Amino acid sequence: MDIDGTLGISASGLRAERLRLDVIASNLANANTTRTIEGGPYKRRNVVFVTQGNEADFGATLESLAEEGARQGVAVSDVIEDPTPPRMVFEPGHPDANAEGYVAYPNVNPVAETVDLMAATRAYEANVQAVNATRRMAEAALAIGG
Repeated sequence: MDIDGTLGISASGLRAERLRLDVIASNLANANTTRTIEGGPYKRRNVVFVTQGNEADFGATLESLAEEGARQGVAVSDVIEDPTPPRMVFEPGHPDANAEGYVAYPNVNPVAETVDLMAATRAYEANVQAVNATRRMAEAALAIGG
């Protein structure tokens, strides 16, 4: 049993999901921000995950699993802006309204963000459960040896 590898994989998942939760919280907090430092409305952000490991080829990955065990986790490769255009709402009295009276609101859908938040929370909890199960197995192994 490779406890360090298992804990490392779970730790990478916890770090990645924590960042994902932070980005989702930022998206929700700025759902009505019409003016940013960069100019224009807030732009929704997405987290891009990639697998950690040395093998890019599926066959090579299977071979390495047979030889040395699973050694892949997850990492955040980038936080990107969603290219979806902003929502245009007719509000002629708004200070950020354009010449036609439309205000550009962020491309954040609170319902979709809430669903993503629930999925990220569940993934975080699953990684915590994996850490706890690994700890229990290590404690059981020590009890057998003692």
